[in-house]
Amino acid sequence: MQQFSIRAGFDPAHRDTIARLYWQAFSAKLGPLMRPEAKAQAFLTRVLNPDFAISALSHDGNILGAAGFKTDKGALIGGDLPDLAAAYGWLGTLWRAPLLSLLERDLAPDCLLMDGIFVSEAARGMGIGSALLEAIKAEAAERGLREVRLDVINTNPRARALYERQGFVPGETQHLGPLKHLFGFSSSTTMRYSVSAK
Repeated sequence: MQQFSIRAGFDPAHRDTIARLYWQAFSAKLGPLMRPEAKAQAFLTRVLNPDFAISALSHDGNILGAAGFKTDKGALIGGDLPDLAAAYGWLGTLWRAPLLSLLERDLAPDCLLMDGIFVSEAARGMGIGSALLEAIKAEAAERGLREVRLDVINTNPRARALYERQGFVPGETQHLGPLKHLFGFSSSTTMRYSVSAK
């Protein structure tokens, strides 16, 4: 019997937990720019949009993991300069914003872009990551989109293996060069899943 359920969005009471899990999953990638941790989590908590999330819940209602996505209508992690300034002040925002913009990815209108997938450490090995990816594919199909796209960094081979098992096909790889010291990874590979293939 499956030990969790998948649902669209997340309850407002889970906002802090989602932000914490997101940070735990992506602090190696975002840490050099977003630290200190307290400010990073304050920013994430402020900008999370449940309309662009799918969550995994235990039977007693605890968040076990979530997947975020982005379309031309919005994203799990949104926010603008005032949101950054609320967490980091304007001085901290002035140098962070241009560097964070380097992580932005172009979005085609017929594409659903993954905006992070993360599972709590205690819940790993239960099949939650696979279930969330299946739900993301179903979301894309329901929206009439042709593909799901994501970027996987070179320091996360476990995630890449999961995506490949789920039918995502690797494409172009982008190298950061000297900027790798700012982001905690040196390259990222774009992977695509054709919704029409299903």
